[in-house]
Amino acid sequence: MSSTRAPLQSPPLGPPPAPQAPAARTGYPGFHHGLSLLHGWVPQVVLFVAVLLLVLAFARFTRRWWLLWMPVCAVVGAAAAWAAWSYTNDQGLASDPAPGLLWACVGLTGAGLAAAIVGLRTGSWWQRIAAVLAVPVALLYTGVVLNQWVGYYPTVQAAWDAVNADPLPHQVDQDELASLRNTNVGTGRIVEVDIPEAGSDFRHRSEYVYLPPAWFAGDKPPTLPTVMMIGGEFNTPADWARSGQIMPAVDDFAAKNNGVTPVLVFVDSGGSFNNDTECVNGPRGNAADHLTKDVPGYMESTFGVSPDPAQWAVVGWSMGGTCAVDLAVMHPERFGTFVDIAGDLGPTAGTKEQTIKRLYGGNADAYAEFDPLTVMAKHGPYTNVVGLFDDLTAPKRNDYGQEPNGQQMHYPGMPKVNEEQIGKGGRDGVRDTNEEGAAETLCDEGKKVGIDCTVHTTVGGHTWQFAASAFTSSFPWLTARLGVPVAGISS
Repeated sequence: MSSTRAPLQSPPLGPPPAPQAPAARTGYPGFHHGLSLLHGWVPQVVLFVAVLLLVLAFARFTRRWWLLWMPVCAVVGAAAAWAAWSYTNDQGLASDPAPGLLWACVGLTGAGLAAAIVGLRTGSWWQRIAAVLAVPVALLYTGVVLNQWVGYYPTVQAAWDAVNADPLPHQVDQDELASLRNTNVGTGRIVEVDIPEAGSDFRHRSEYVYLPPAWFAGDKPPTLPTVMMIGGEFNTPADWARSGQIMPAVDDFAAKNNGVTPVLVFVDSGGSFNNDTECVNGPRGNAADHLTKDVPGYMESTFGVSPDPAQWAVVGWSMGGTCAVDLAVMHPERFGTFVDIAGDLGPTAGTKEQTIKRLYGGNADAYAEFDPLTVMAKHGPYTNVVGLFDDLTAPKRNDYGQEPNGQQMHYPGMPKVNEEQIGKGGRDGVRDTNEEGAAETLCDEGKKVGIDCTVHTTVGGHTWQFAASAFTSSFPWLTARLGVPVAGISS
């Protein structure tokens, strides 16, 4: 690389080509190293221990126990399961309906807690010990089932690293960057940054920046493009690297592309793990201002990235996918490219009425201000804005030797919704893995106002594994789109 800022070619226009093969059912590279929390013997051992302790906790052989306390424990368990289900449904916390096993685990944990409390006064010493131990183990297995549903932590190591806040792959302190200047670093580096608030007044956690090997070559870094990375509803800024485990794929791509990739900035869209801002401005924080004002200015001044909107992209998964579309259509002067991975039709926190109340403090005008369909219609023709929607589709039953007609999978307990809820929070009356309507609607409306977009559908579940696979498959196109020469992709 030159010692001066290296020029980059003009970004190619047009949507990405269709993928050569779906990522479905072929596994997700990088997610099977270490002890898996998604399958294998670890979840089975936790289940066995939890069941054993619960059986011992409930194994009382007195008439009073079976006639009085056992029904009490059952009622407590049923109430716990109903409360968890009701809260999740009411808050619009899940895109995919949770498996029934999750609510069963919540119920058994609640029943086990009741048995432990009762057992402090009844039963033998070993029953009391079993009852006390059953609660945390049952709670642990509930967490395992929850994790299997969302794929948040693929391995024990990933969960341990998150709990202990271990460094991310190739992470260095920001003050070490100067010593790496004008060297061949081999692989890129991740730095933790504290981005100042430049008018957003948004309290956020530490964020992360990935700098490719090319950034370190020469006396000054080249003016590289930037990709803003946004995670799901429950998130930390490190999730793409820690739960998504995308860095090996990024490192591999960089190694094959002379060390040149866009700079990645892993942003904080929530301020805390369970604060669902949907990247809008409202009572939950001015997340939109943080992402469009604080972050770009800091990246340009600190890391010398390009200020050209044609060289800025935003990539999001789940809630982050919704954010990606919204930020791009609201701020085409900032983002010329977006990738929406399994996002919704618009920012949502339940039904439309709930969303207006929760996200905008009851302000319906603010709802319209951040609704992408309304924004696109009001904005009119866009210039040089390109988007990719990577959406989920459920495996057809005949793929597994089941129903031959390829019909959508319906199952007991599937939530029924009205028309106003369709496309919101993943609620469309079918499993989220069958939901393609939001992406297609957004793309169709986008094309009417000049947004060049395409929709890819992939067989899979609403998990980090799917998100990582979708990002990895789109990264070469995204890199070329932002102006970085990529072998095999022409401008």
